[in-house]
Amino acid sequence: MNLRDRLDPLAMAATTLLCALWGFQQVAIKVTNAAISPAFQSGLRSLGALILLLGWCWIRGVKLFIRDDTLWPGIFAGGLFAAEFALIYWSLVFTEVARSIIFLYTAPFFVALGAHYFVPGEKLRVIQILGLLCAFAGVLIAMWDGLSLPSSRAIFGDLMMLGAAVLWAATTVLIKGSNLARIDPARTLGYQLAVSGVALTTLALVFGEAGIVAVTPLAVASLAYQTVIVAFASYLAWFALMRVYPASTLSAFVFFTPIFAMIFGAALLGERLSIALGAALVFVAFGIWLVNRPRAA
Repeated sequence: MNLRDRLDPLAMAATTLLCALWGFQQVAIKVTNAAISPAFQSGLRSLGALILLLGWCWIRGVKLFIRDDTLWPGIFAGGLFAAEFALIYWSLVFTEVARSIIFLYTAPFFVALGAHYFVPGEKLRVIQILGLLCAFAGVLIAMWDGLSLPSSRAIFGDLMMLGAAVLWAATTVLIKGSNLARIDPARTLGYQLAVSGVALTTLALVFGEAGIVAVTPLAVASLAYQTVIVAFASYLAWFALMRVYPASTLSAFVFFTPIFAMIFGAALLGERLSIALGAALVFVAFGIWLVNRPRAA
């Protein structure tokens, strides 16, 4: 396996596509929320994707769960993944979406910082810090219209979302800095889907949030999209990319996700589109370019 120090054009295109898929997922979640409670929805998504992954691995002859030196890191990564999504869904009970996105997308900063200290060969450079700040500024510009002064309740939700960002980053750094980075991406994904699927559905049942209000064709299609396209296919592709490319460089691309979410929300749900979206895209793109610049010879 050839490790790269930055993204090539094919990896950039693939990562941008993944961000678009994750941005569209925000629309799918909103649609499904009307039929299935959020936490239970997330658990069902993981369990459904796990079934697909088991079939995929059976066809390829890959054993998902083996008692080797990846077992405990894999279970730990799955626990982090489950806790992250639990905080994301519950934080939205207390805070606004526009505010929450800003806190969630601090994750690339934590990834870059963690990779600097814990992943060999991924030392953080000043130009990369500037690039991350520039891309984050783009997210701020895009979301600025939707911000309001926080209440104590909103601050609590914001802190939960910030915790989710830290957990997201911790999961990425753990995978990149452990033996999980050197195994088949399907096995890495398998740990996360198995632990999160069981944990999230159990939490939803314990807290009385395992509700299915109505089953409509649109809700089923939305949940199927989250399960098949996002939790199975896109995450499998993401972990395959993580085996080869730097974690901090890949994570910088996720700043595109809220931009795509805004575009899809406006196009499909009639949500208001920020007039500053064009400037936001420029800032995000320029920031990612700075992060991915080659080292000087």
